[in-house]
Amino acid sequence: MSASNLDPSQFDEIRPYRDDEAPEAMRRLISDPEMSRVVAHFLLPGAASKLERPLAWLVRQFLRFEFRKAHNIRGVQDVVARYLEKTVNRTSCGLTISGLDTLPKNRACLFVSNHRDIAMDPALAILAMYKEGHETSRIAIGDNLLSKQFASDIMKLNKCFVVKRSSGSRREKLQAAMTLSRYIHHSIVNDNEHVWIAQRAGRAKDGRDRTNPALAAMFAMAKPKEQPFEEFWRELHIVPLSISYEWDPCDRNKARELYITEHRDEYEKEAHEDLASIGKGVVGQKGHVHAAFGTPIEGNFADVSALADEIDRQVISNYVLHPTNLIAYEMIYGEAPAVPVGYPGKPWNPAEHQEIREKFEKRMAAMDERWRDKAIQGYANPVVSRLAFEQ
Repeated sequence: MSASNLDPSQFDEIRPYRDDEAPEAMRRLISDPEMSRVVAHFLLPGAASKLERPLAWLVRQFLRFEFRKAHNIRGVQDVVARYLEKTVNRTSCGLTISGLDTLPKNRACLFVSNHRDIAMDPALAILAMYKEGHETSRIAIGDNLLSKQFASDIMKLNKCFVVKRSSGSRREKLQAAMTLSRYIHHSIVNDNEHVWIAQRAGRAKDGRDRTNPALAAMFAMAKPKEQPFEEFWRELHIVPLSISYEWDPCDRNKARELYITEHRDEYEKEAHEDLASIGKGVVGQKGHVHAAFGTPIEGNFADVSALADEIDRQVISNYVLHPTNLIAYEMIYGEAPAVPVGYPGKPWNPAEHQEIREKFEKRMAAMDERWRDKAIQGYANPVVSRLAFEQ
C-alpha cells in the first residue's frame, strides 16, 4: 500500500491527539486528582504533602486559568513551552543549540536521537525547535509510559505517538512494527510533520550511544520493494541528534540498575518506575545542556547497518563533552585527551575545573560503592566513544 492511499484511521491506536480532541483531553486532565497532586509537588515540593487537598484545588484552578486559551494542540504547546523554559532555567546552566539553523523550516525531518533522559531528551529537542522558529515534532514514546491516564493525556496532547513494546505474539509485534513504520513515513511525507525517535529502545544507561540497526530496519518496512534504500532514506530526511547533560539527575538509578542486571538474571522495575524517573529527570539539576542537530543523511547507504553507522558517527562526533566526562575519564584511565569541552568547545585543561572535580568526586563518593564504578564509567564513556570514532 503506497503512502498516498493509506487510510489514516489505521493509526488511531498510536497517534497523538488531534486539535478537535484537545479540549476534552484538557478537561479530563485538569479534573484528574493525580494530575493535581503531581503538579502541586512540582510547584511546591516542601508543602505539597502537608497541604495536599487545598493545594490540589488551587492547582486545578491554576491549570484552568493557564490553559483557558488553549483550544488546540499548538495552544497547549505554547503554554507547555513557557513552563518548560522556566524548568530548564531552574535546573540547568542553560540550553545551547547547534546545527538547527542550517535545517530548512519547510521540510519535515526524522530526528534520530541519542537517549539519556526519558522526557527531557524529546522535550529539549522540541524546545530548541520552538525557540528557533521551527514547527515542533511528533515524538515516539514506549507504551510503558502510559500506565496512568493523566500521563497518557499529557503526552498525547504534546504530539506523542505510541511505540508498542508489550505486543504479545511474533505476528502482533511484526504488525505493530509495520504500523509504526508506516506512521513515521506518513507523518513526514504526507503530513510534513517532524518526528523524534530514540536511536534504540530504552536509555543509554551506560553512556554509550549506539543505534540499533533494527530501528533502521523498522523504518524500511514502509519502503516499496522497487524503491532503492538510498532514495528511501533521502525521502525520510533523517537527521541525527545529540543531547548531552553535564550532570545526569538519574545517574545513581542507572548505575544501580546496571549493577543489579550484571549480578542477577533480570532487573525488575517497580510499579510506575519510569514515571518516577521522568519526574527526577525533569526537576534534577543538569548543569550545561546542549542539543546538537546533525546534517541530513543523503549518502548512498545501501543497507540498514550502514545507515546505523552513519547515525552513530554524527551522534558521537557532535556530542558536546562536559568537564564531568573528562574528570570521570581521568578517574578511570589517567590523563584525559585534549578534546574540545563545552560549547563552543575549547581544549581540556584540568586546572580550570577544580571546583567541578570536587563536586563530582563528592557526588560519586556518596553513592553505594557497589555501583559507584558504573556511574563513573557512564560519565566517562562519551569520551571513550569519541576517541574510538576518531581513531
